[in-house]
Amino acid sequence: MIKNTLKVFKILAFIILTWFLGHSIFIVYDGLSDNGTKADLAVILGNKVNEDGTLSKRLEMRLRTGVQLFKAGRVKQILVSGGLGKEGFYEGDKMKEFLKTHDVPDSVIIVDNLGNNTRASVDNTLTLTKRMSFVSLIVVSQYFHVSRTKKLFRDRGFKNVSSASPDYFEWRDIYAIIREFPAYYTQ
Repeated sequence: MIKNTLKVFKILAFIILTWFLGHSIFIVYDGLSDNGTKADLAVILGNKVNEDGTLSKRLEMRLRTGVQLFKAGRVKQILVSGGLGKEGFYEGDKMKEFLKTHDVPDSVIIVDNLGNNTRASVDNTLTLTKRMSFVSLIVVSQYFHVSRTKKLFRDRGFKNVSSASPDYFEWRDIYAIIREFPAYYTQ
């Protein structure tokens, strides 16, 4: 009896590990792939603003990617989405400041300060589709995060979504890749 239970446990562990590894390879590949498409809108997801009001390196690199997309003519408008951080700053407002200082016109920047998490950012963006006529978008976030974000858009009926991610890597990405596995299936 114990021998059979152990065998079943080993098989299940192998299946889960294989699933996790396959999923991780997929999200890394998908997140690092940029097919060069054009879109009506770039949606840049927020991240930490430091206590002194400066942007975390991760957030700065996302915004630099958005600036590159705009200057290359790949997007017409940029939506910055983030919430009120524990540091006391609205991420969206700080993101807009950065974009303006990098020659992105105020008139093409849309701010969502209620994007407290990925789901809220997606929902808030889709609410805008009723008022604005955009039919395509590019998600900008860290490479490990874009597959789940694109899935959330697609699950809500918005199919024309692609992604771009900054060339920025940290040791904490390992943790983030692990975290994305359950998050992808539970959101």
